[in-house]
Amino acid sequence: MSDPAGPLHVVVTTRAVHPWHGVGGLERHVYDLVRTLAGRGVRVELVTRPRRAGTPAADEVFDPTHVAVHEVPYVTFPFAGRRGTTILDRSTAYPLFGLRAGRVAASLVAGGGIDLVHSLGASGLGYALRRRRSPAVPFVLNPQGLEEFGGTGPGRAGLKRLGYWPLQRAVLASARAADVVISTDRALDSTVLGHLPMARGKLRLVPNAIDISACRSAAARDDGVRARRAAGIPDEAAVLLSVGRIEANKGFDVLARALAHMAKTGGQPAWRWVLVGDGPRRPSLEREIARSGLAPWTLLTGRRDTPSLHAWYEAAAVFVHPTLYEGSSLVTLEAMAHHLPVVATRAGGLPDKVQPGVSGWLVEPGDAAALATALGEAMSDPARLVEYGKAGARLVERHFSWEAAGDRLLDVYQAALAGSRGSGVPYF
Repeated sequence: MSDPAGPLHVVVTTRAVHPWHGVGGLERHVYDLVRTLAGRGVRVELVTRPRRAGTPAADEVFDPTHVAVHEVPYVTFPFAGRRGTTILDRSTAYPLFGLRAGRVAASLVAGGGIDLVHSLGASGLGYALRRRRSPAVPFVLNPQGLEEFGGTGPGRAGLKRLGYWPLQRAVLASARAADVVISTDRALDSTVLGHLPMARGKLRLVPNAIDISACRSAAARDDGVRARRAAGIPDEAAVLLSVGRIEANKGFDVLARALAHMAKTGGQPAWRWVLVGDGPRRPSLEREIARSGLAPWTLLTGRRDTPSLHAWYEAAAVFVHPTLYEGSSLVTLEAMAHHLPVVATRAGGLPDKVQPGVSGWLVEPGDAAALATALGEAMSDPARLVEYGKAGARLVERHFSWEAAGDRLLDVYQAALAGSRGSGVPYF
């Protein structure tokens, strides 16, 4: 891609960004997105909610010569964020924030010099509504996982569907106003097109990505050895690693049943299951592990900092992601960057990454028997695990690094500015 004539100047709107609002997939994506754009010489006006107390100042997180931060109030209710309140918060505070943040974007555009507005989810709603009445600079929308529509998981019904209605309307209005809508995975194209009112020509693939050098520098093989030994895992035991928030949609209970079957039918297990993460379903998962007799071969570490998490990637032989539904799964990309083969479900964007017979195994979500069979195959051939791990690492380097995603994103920006839909060339 040729360099644009002069530096681009874009507005990015988002409800959350690392490290100010957590370490989830959205937060990490926006952090890397802004740093990637700034590293390419793009000037970024980042519109987001106020940073949490005790977190670093803006100029400690982003290069102030390229990134200016605009804080917009995010007004919610007491105890928001606790279990059972997510839908209420997302359908009240979030759309209102999107109105305010989008109006800030519109004011920046009106001031001149802005080339484009890039909205994550409904965070640019105010700009979308104004732009439909009075077209200004191009509007690029990344609708994210579309959880409010059922997303890549089971459909929502009843009170949940009613509760998500305001957020659905906000995202639909944003999609109607957008020049380009980003799909983060080829496997998710049909989901985006099925939920949003748009022509296929608006859709562009820009994969969610990871910073490979930061990922690999976080831990080395010796760190993995130390993690195993500190946990009392014998050298001869293969670590089956899972990472994620312990909640119903992650399918860890399904994996527990699969591993229990393997333990009963395969003799003394030559493996240990390590799960890094925490969440509301941990007590019920612990009961499932105890009932199935898996406790001697299972370690639930809880949440861990970045170096500790990456040490477990280095300690593992296989990464196991039994999710029932999913977006892009950054943890799977991280595992692959650490040369891990993957056993996962055919959910969300995972088929774009885990290629059966090349970088791992895919099974249907919720199928414990198929998961046990795939894990049995994986554990039976150590040489194949090494081969798959190398192939997965090459795949991530080629298509899911921020170097590759940054190229594609700037192509999308330039196509939007030119009034074009781009070449439409898939990323693999």
